[in-house]
This record gives sequence, C-alpha cells and structure tokens, in this order.
Amino acid sequence: MSKDIIATGEVYHVYNQSIADYRIFNSDSEFSRIVELIQYYQGEKQQVNFSKFKEYNMQHLKENIPDEEKLVEIICYCPMPTHFHLALKQLKDQGISKFVNKVFNSYSHYFNIKHNRKGPLFTGRFKKVLVQTDEQLLHLTRYIHLNPVTAELVDYPADWKYSSYKEYIDAADEKAICEYKDILDIKPGSYKVFVENRIAYQKELARIKNLMLD
Repeated sequence: MSKDIIATGEVYHVYNQSIADYRIFNSDSEFSRIVELIQYYQGEKQQVNFSKFKEYNMQHLKENIPDEEKLVEIICYCPMPTHFHLALKQLKDQGISKFVNKVFNSYSHYFNIKHNRKGPLFTGRFKKVLVQTDEQLLHLTRYIHLNPVTAELVDYPADWKYSSYKEYIDAADEKAICEYKDILDIKPGSYKVFVENRIAYQKELARIKNLMLD
C-alpha cells in the first residue's frame, strides 16, 4: 500500500504546524471555534448551517449524524497555539482528507477575516501516521493530551480547556465529541493516573529534544 493512501477503517495521528510558528489560536473564542468545527464537519453533509449549529445542543446534533454520513470517528484532539493534533479513524474513503480540509479551510477563512490577513495558515498538507495497535493508540492519546503541559502552557492536562482530556476523565461529560470506548478500554480514574504519571518524563524528553536542536 502506498504510504500516501489513508486506509478506511484505520486510525491515524493527524497533525500540522502553522507557517513559521505563527500563532493561529490566540483566544478562547478561537480555540472554541476550532473545537466546534471539528464536531461540525464530522458528517459528510452538514445538517444545519454553522450559526444554527452553535445554537443547538451539540450532543443532540452529534447523536443525529447518521453513521453512514460520518467521514471520521474523532478519538481525541488538542489544538495548540501554533499547531494541532488529532487521532482519527477513517470511516469513508478519503474521509480524513475531506474532514481535515473542511475544518481547517473553514477556520483559515474565519481567522483571516478576523485578523485582516490573507494566505494559508499551515505548512502545506497535513501529516499523518498510521496507528497500528490499541496500545499505540492509548499512548498516543496520552502524548496528545500532555502537549499543553509539555509546552508549559498549563501544569496539568485538565487545565487546558480545549483538548478532549476532560472527556476521558469525566464519563458524564455532556459536551463529549470523541468516540473511543469501542476501541480503548479506559476507566476515567486509571486514565488520569496513566497520563499524569508521565508529565515529568514527557517534559524531560521535550527538553532534551530542544537541546539537541539548539
């Protein structure tokens, strides 16, 4: 199989960086916007326009996206000031490409109007890595959820309001976007320990990486 083909039924780590480390998420409204778009474009066809979508109960809309309409299953997500991370399962051929392009084209349009700028926000096409086992996926979710802590934006992953971490540690979260329970056997309490026990180690890895790049 070509490394450029994204296989339906498989899970991928999807990520991209802004051009020249430009801050593309600067405020609560901008972070909230990208999270809303991630949910809004999960279906191949949008049930309502985006302004109406924001007025509706998001959980209600999520439950009413027919399975056959879904491009991807969202497993976890974390936007950062200059980049983003997603774990996605492709449900339709070209589903991940269609989903990512819709989300970030829409966000780029919104951002450029808001900041009176023109041109792309990202360094070319998004990157993706095939996740081959459930164990790899579990560790990937931890890596993604620890990104804000590693970058020293917050002390604990739960302090970062814009990732899916709280969905993982609060089974009753009414705003949940992610679907991972059919893939990963996660208990909120043990997952919290699993993630937070790795904080110091992941910070040290990042420090060593930065030293090697200097």
